[in-house]
Amino acid sequence: MQIDETDRTLIALLQENARMPVTKLAKRLDLARTTVQARLDRLEQSGIIQGYAVRLNQNMRAPLRATVLLAIEPRSAPAVLAKLDTHSNVMAVYTTSGRFDMIVELEAQTTEDLDKTLDQIGETKGVKSSESLIHLSTRINRHR
Repeated sequence: MQIDETDRTLIALLQENARMPVTKLAKRLDLARTTVQARLDRLEQSGIIQGYAVRLNQNMRAPLRATVLLAIEPRSAPAVLAKLDTHSNVMAVYTTSGRFDMIVELEAQTTEDLDKTLDQIGETKGVKSSESLIHLSTRINRHR
């Protein structure tokens, strides 16, 4: 499905505030409310907009966050991903190119919990090596 600049602006407005009323979106876009509603319906039905989410205040998130860089054995990605999926502290996994094959985002309530999760990931069959980066503070956050 093709999207135009108006769709992109509409999506950006929703990323700022997914609860913005259609009437306010229409006013910001200088379009009729029914036109904006039709665009929203089309974006949802096409799967471009897959849902709406709650963005938590940093104080409500788990206090400890880490990024783990994984190098894995050839052809072991499915098994490693399946194991990572069993850990509730694993928030996201990305494949990448370069020295590491995967980037894993973790969140934990305690240092003990984080340490345990890191140990379990490092012991996972198919993981050649890992490097952990503990997040200290957030200076810029554009995640929406």
